[in-house]
Amino acid sequence: MKTILTCAATFGLLNGSAEAAEPLSSRAHSALDKAAAFMRSLSTEGGYLWRYSEDLQERWGENKATLSQIWIQPPGTPSMGQAFLRIYEVTKGPHFFDAAQAAATALARGQLESGGWDYLVDFDPAKGQQWYRRADKERIPPDEAAGRRNTSTFDDDNTQSALQFLMAFIKAAPTMHTAEGRQIRESLEYGLAKLLEAQYPNGAWPQRYNGKPRDLSKFPVRRATIPEQYPREHPKSDYAGFYTLNDHTQRDCIRTMLDAFKHFGDRKYLEAALRGGDFLIAAQLPSPQSAWAQQYNFAMEPAWARAFEPPAVCTGESAGAIRTLIELYLETGEEKLLKPIPAVIDWFQRSRLGPNTWARFYELGTGQPIYGDRDGKIHYRLDEISEERRRGYAWQGNFNIPATIAYFEEVQKAGRPAYLARRAPKPRPTEAQRASLEKQAGQVIDALDERGRWIANGRVETRVFIRNVQTLCDYLESLRP
Repeated sequence: MKTILTCAATFGLLNGSAEAAEPLSSRAHSALDKAAAFMRSLSTEGGYLWRYSEDLQERWGENKATLSQIWIQPPGTPSMGQAFLRIYEVTKGPHFFDAAQAAATALARGQLESGGWDYLVDFDPAKGQQWYRRADKERIPPDEAAGRRNTSTFDDDNTQSALQFLMAFIKAAPTMHTAEGRQIRESLEYGLAKLLEAQYPNGAWPQRYNGKPRDLSKFPVRRATIPEQYPREHPKSDYAGFYTLNDHTQRDCIRTMLDAFKHFGDRKYLEAALRGGDFLIAAQLPSPQSAWAQQYNFAMEPAWARAFEPPAVCTGESAGAIRTLIELYLETGEEKLLKPIPAVIDWFQRSRLGPNTWARFYELGTGQPIYGDRDGKIHYRLDEISEERRRGYAWQGNFNIPATIAYFEEVQKAGRPAYLARRAPKPRPTEAQRASLEKQAGQVIDALDERGRWIANGRVETRVFIRNVQTLCDYLESLRP
C-alpha cells in the first residue's frame, strides 16, 4: 500500500507540474519565443520605445511618446535589434532574425539626410514631414528641405548605436539581396560616410551635426588651454557644434569607426578612430589639471553646455577618455595613446573628496568642486542648488575611476600581447559559472508572466527585456559542447 501511495504521489507531482519535468533549456527557448512575440506586438513599424504601461495605454522614450513614434537612444530600437540578433545567434530561429530585420528597416526609413538620427522617429505621415529624411533627398525642393529638422545626434550613443546595430545586422546576413537588405546596407554606408564627414580636422566630433559643409579653415588644430577669463554665467550660446566628450560622444564615435574598420577592412575608418585619439591627446588640459573637460569651443577652451554644465575639469569624462585611449592602444599598439594617462591618474588622486569619491566638476584654475543649476550660475556647495538638480544629475560619486585606474594598471603590467591573448577567445564557463547561469535563467523564466511580459515598476521596459534575453542566451550558450 505504501509503495502504491508513493508512486501515486510521484506521478501527481510530475503530472501536476509539467514545468518541473520540462528541461530548463526547453523552458528557456519557450520563454524567449514568448517574450519576443509579446515585444513584437508592441513595436511600431518594427521599432521600439523605452517603456510601456502595463495596460499599454501610455508609452515613453526619454519623454512621453505616441503610438506612431519609436526611440533611437539606448535602450531603444537599435538596442532591441541587437537583442533579437543575439537570440537569433544562439537559437537560429528565423522569427528572431525577422524581428531584427524589422528594427533595421525602421532605422533605415527614419534616417536623416544628415546621415544620422534624431532621438526619435515619427511614422505619422503628417508629423513625419517635420524631418528631412535621407529618403526625401532630391524629392523635395531645397526651400522645403531647409525648413525641416535635419540634425543628427551623437549625444547619448544615439546615431552611433544605430550604425553599430546595422553593422551587426549586415554581418548576420551578408548575402541578403532583398530590397529591404539593400535599403539597410545603403543606410549603413551612407551613415558611416556622414559620420566621417562630421569629424573635425582635429579628430573631434560635435554633439550634433546638421550635414552642411564646413569651412575647415575655421577649425585649426591646436592643444587645449585653460583661459584666464571665461563667462561665469551661462551665455546661452549654441554648443551643439562644440568638440564634445560629454555623455561619451567622442568614445562612441571612435568605437563606431573601429567597428566599421573590422567590418569593412577599410583603413579610412581606422584612421578616423586614430584621429579621434589624437584629439583626446590634444584636449588634455595643461598641468596641474591634466584631465579633460566635457566640451571645448573652437579655441580648444573648456566651454559651457547646458545651464548647469559650466566649463570645468570633469571626472566622468576623464575616466571615459582614459578607457577610450586604452581601447585604441589595444587595437593599434600606438604607445603615444597611453602617455597622457599617468598625469590624469595623479590628478584623480589629488582631487578626491573622500574614499572613492569625487566631484563631477572641478573649477578651472582653483580646482574647487563646483555645481550647476538651471539658473546658469556656478555654485560652490551642493546644498546651494535646487532639489530638482540635486536629484537629476550625478554631482558626486566614483565615476568608474577606481576600475579605470585598475584597467590601466592591468594592461600596463601584462603588456599588450599578453593582455590580448588573455582576453580572447572567451573561455568556456566553469561548473560554478554554469550553475550560476542556470539559477539566473530559472529566475528570469519564473518572472515571465503568461502573456510573455517581464513587468518592472508596473511597466514593460525594453531594458529589462534586453537584460533578461542576455541572461537566457548566455545560459543556452553555456550548454554547448
